[in-house]
Amino acid sequence: DDKDRAYFGYYAQFAHQQNMLQDAVRTSAYFHALAMNGDRLAGRRVMDLGAGSGILSYFAVRQGAAHVWAVEASGMARQIQRMTATDAPSPSPSPSSPSTAPNAWLAGRITVVNALIERWVPPSPDFRVDVLISEPIGVLVLHERMCESFLVARDRFLAPGGAMIPNASTIRLAPFTDAPLWTQTAAKLAFWQARDFYGIDLAPLAPHAMDEVFEQPVVGCFDPRILMAAPCSHVIDFTTITLEAIRDITIPVEYTMQYTGILHGLAGWFDVDLAGVTLSTAPAEPKTHWQQIRFLLKEPLAVNMGQRLVGWVRLTANALRSYDVALDLLV
Repeated sequence: DDKDRAYFGYYAQFAHQQNMLQDAVRTSAYFHALAMNGDRLAGRRVMDLGAGSGILSYFAVRQGAAHVWAVEASGMARQIQRMTATDAPSPSPSPSSPSTAPNAWLAGRITVVNALIERWVPPSPDFRVDVLISEPIGVLVLHERMCESFLVARDRFLAPGGAMIPNASTIRLAPFTDAPLWTQTAAKLAFWQARDFYGIDLAPLAPHAMDEVFEQPVVGCFDPRILMAAPCSHVIDFTTITLEAIRDITIPVEYTMQYTGILHGLAGWFDVDLAGVTLSTAPAEPKTHWQQIRFLLKEPLAVNMGQRLVGWVRLTANALRSYDVALDLLV
């Protein structure tokens, strides 16, 4: 459908692949994770789900994988084929470096699958892999809903006792104060509060415009000093969670406020467990392309140091390759 065409068209562009490859936190974490788990990869059958540029497939081959199935539904699959082609001459052959394929060491080691994992028909009914690797992570883990495809691949193709990288992710949520951000967001409503727009009173629409403006999360980096309490955490275990469970997650939250101030919303970030290597998107850590996310309250809350804030955050999958987020907080 249209949303899938737009989604896969986005990831077929070199600019977006470059943005992810140049995220040093992301790429180096995966590089070190696969190196550290080299004994799990050596001589094994591996699936790289959502392979993109193919970088994880190449890392797996470097660690001695017997064969890698690189599953990529976008047009970027053609670029993996070009990278692994055996008939592509070196761009700068010389007498000391004969004209050979630049990545000859990859030849015959990677099979490119240009298909959705949900629709792919494997070469045999009993097709299984020993290791499933992927970078299925979106903003706050779940955005783009690629984690569901990761679970489909697990259920259909991972051999019993097989390994998953990543094996888990932890969502972290904490209350924050940020008056300038809240004021800047509220200022977008000024137009709809006009009482005389060519003789028309727009004020009846203002509350509905306010709903729309404050429903939009704010993605970007922030200073960790705006956090008002230690975060609450929710672990998603990719090895056990079901498709149904990952589509509807409720996270209970409880905080003890560390100082008196105005609470403007909840901030979120995540860590990913890459089978022993942690990839963190925390605000105090180096920046990643995921950044962090903030959910603003329409009505800020005054809180005192030592006061308890309790409630829940519910994340429900929607039809737009994302999630609807609902907050219920009580001081």
